[in-house]
Amino acid sequence: MATTSDGHRMSGARSNRYRKRQQRIRKRLQAKKTASARRLLKKRRRKEQRVTTDVNHQISERIVAEAERTGRGIAIENLGGIRERVRLRKPQRATMHSWAFARLGQYLACNARRAGTAFVRVDPAYTSQECHSCGWIDRGNRRSQASFICGRCGFVGHADHNAARNIPDRGVTCWGEVMRPHALPSLAASQGGSSRPVGTPQSGARAANLGLQ
Repeated sequence: MATTSDGHRMSGARSNRYRKRQQRIRKRLQAKKTASARRLLKKRRRKEQRVTTDVNHQISERIVAEAERTGRGIAIENLGGIRERVRLRKPQRATMHSWAFARLGQYLACNARRAGTAFVRVDPAYTSQECHSCGWIDRGNRRSQASFICGRCGFVGHADHNAARNIPDRGVTCWGEVMRPHALPSLAASQGGSSRPVGTPQSGARAANLGLQ
């Protein structure tokens, strides 16, 4: 669900198992098409939202606490509109659409503000395809959802961790623009998204702890 540039991956395994179980139950209830089944669907939907909220809270608190402890800031990919941009196979759609990307970003922003930690959103374009070691960008670098192998320098690593390590430089640039009022128009442009294609769809947000001098 989230991967930091330090290599910490919040897999959300418990939440994923819970969502899959809820999907199976929803499918059975929807097939019944009765009033009682519809009431149960609403009840379960509210419960699932509460579980997702709790998991997002825990993840955001862990990331902010680590940034605060190490005296760093937080940069995350601006994933606004990701549901409309990416194409997924049918089995992946329910998992993708049941996770609150925007909510996690809101919790991170809120907790970072309370902790006095720098927080910015960056353009996610090509973070999945760029090698953090040599900077080579190629769609073929992303071999699978989890595997990244650079076609130029041969770097091998976890795809989300590699992407998370591409984010700090963009975060530092955005933070510099935030601190310069006259640069706000360029900040708005950088956070508005890119017209370039974004690479392989991601399973979660990549939050990068970035050093601020």
